Amino acid sequence: MKLCVFQGTFNPIHNAHLRVACDVVSRFDFDKLLFIPAYNPPHKSADLNFSFHRLEMVKLAVQGNPKFEVSDIEFKRDAKSYTYLTIRELYEQYEIEGKIHFIIGTDAFEKIETWYEVDKLKELVKFIVFVREDNFEISRYDYLKEKGFNFEFQLLSYQDISSTQLRERVSKGEDIDGYVAQEVKEYILKNGLYQN
Repeated sequence: MKLCVFQGTFNPIHNAHLRVACDVVSRFDFDKLLFIPAYNPPHKSADLNFSFHRLEMVKLAVQGNPKFEVSDIEFKRDAKSYTYLTIRELYEQYEIEGKIHFIIGTDAFEKIETWYEVDKLKELVKFIVFVREDNFEISRYDYLKEKGFNFEFQLLSYQDISSTQLRERVSKGEDIDGYVAQEVKEYILKNGLYQN
């Protein structure tokens, strides 16, 4: 199986996340793209009770696409959501063809060397790095190639969306139509999420 992983806090999952996933599936012809919401992200403080809302929103957002699947693998571990441990488990669960591909934004990729067991992780995945800023210099990442990281860059051909800005919009009572799937918007409103 050709597998690609999209891991993140997804707080909330929005249309740019979905566009990235659709682009990757169409460009690389993966058999499956696995969305993995982080239960307890190591680089962010998280309300663990709220983590289940994030998981439910991802499920709502990706339903209907036969190549998309949501995994609660990090919820079952009930500990810090370290990517290395997750990827290792996925190799045990699936018969993987080649390497697992891993979607990441440049903002997170810049800090990749601080990740848990990164020297082992870099042997297990190929990173698909989405460029989130203008005037991006690819050459500044050459040193990571020399350190054995396997990655390629993809440009965002559409407007990026910030989950932080979406949370702020909701807290101010502003509309988020067009930014998130309708089912996600309804879930946010129904459960009173992101209200101050």
